[in-house]
Amino acid sequence: MSADRVCVAQIGGAHGIRGEVKLKSFTADPLAVKDYAPLESEDGAASFEIEELRPAKGYLVAKLRGVRDRSTAERLRNVKLFVPRQRLPAPDTDEFYHADLIGMRAVTAEGREMGSVQAVYNFGAGDILELRLIESGATVMVPFTTTYVPEIDIPGGRIVIRCQMSDVR
Repeated sequence: MSADRVCVAQIGGAHGIRGEVKLKSFTADPLAVKDYAPLESEDGAASFEIEELRPAKGYLVAKLRGVRDRSTAERLRNVKLFVPRQRLPAPDTDEFYHADLIGMRAVTAEGREMGSVQAVYNFGAGDILELRLIESGATVMVPFTTTYVPEIDIPGGRIVIRCQMSDVR
């Protein structure tokens, strides 16, 4: 499951008229995203260095090297920023990179295949896994807690889900 590169941030759009951008950091310490430079676009075609970074309400404001005006900053809207995995610290016990979870097989405690992890979200109350079910193709949301996900086997590429379908949304 291990990805060679990990998404650490996403540009949300321009902030002001001097080329600053709104930045959503996916690192444990949001301001640490600056420490992983250079950051690359998803296709690897563009590289970015953060010259300045400050918190704002609900996001960070970043000054990227070479981005000097609003129109250039606007063209970067929704660009995801990646770094090579080896530049990141190893996760602590019971910590996981989202990139490692996405694509994992979801199985019941009895080993029955349920589906696969499509995405990991956090809307403010903790992480939630989006699973695509094999039987119906529908997606469901499962809280990413030890109650609902008691086992994560990164090398084996699977997670164990403990819940009834009435527990998920």
